[in-house]
Amino acid sequence: PPPPPPPPPPPLFFFHPQPGYAYPLWSRGLGDVYKRQVAVVGFSPNKERPSHYVSMYMQQNGYDIIPVNPGHREIGGMVCYSMLESIQKPIDVVDIFRRSEFVPKIVDSAINIGAKAIWMQDSVIHEKAAQKAEANGMLVVMNDCMLRQHKIFKP
Repeated sequence: PPPPPPPPPPPLFFFHPQPGYAYPLWSRGLGDVYKRQVAVVGFSPNKERPSHYVSMYMQQNGYDIIPVNPGHREIGGMVCYSMLESIQKPIDVVDIFRRSEFVPKIVDSAINIGAKAIWMQDSVIHEKAAQKAEANGMLVVMNDCMLRQHKIFKP
């Protein structure tokens, strides 16, 4: 008899109805996507803002963080880009710290640059944009915190 078919891949689309829901992204082998370049759209220079301290935590844990904020040239000692398309190296994850109404344009830019994943932080929800990203082969995480998930499921 022929061998059994391989198991289906894990779903690409993760929706967390409530922030803080611990979904084992790293334990399911998805952590490799988050190993290299993370473009943080909405990175704030204000150290009190989640976009700042989450990004700095991820940088301290070996991630190459690339700030994206058109109002700044540098944040946290890193070159800051005005838009995703300005970044001259491949991006693995686009981490979104913007209000939900801005997500569709960010997803379009992420698709244009060939990013592998979209990560929408707590309270950032846009199902239509998430579906578009998924249809373009991207992993999507919505309404969850990368720092929290990393602390729970460090690769």
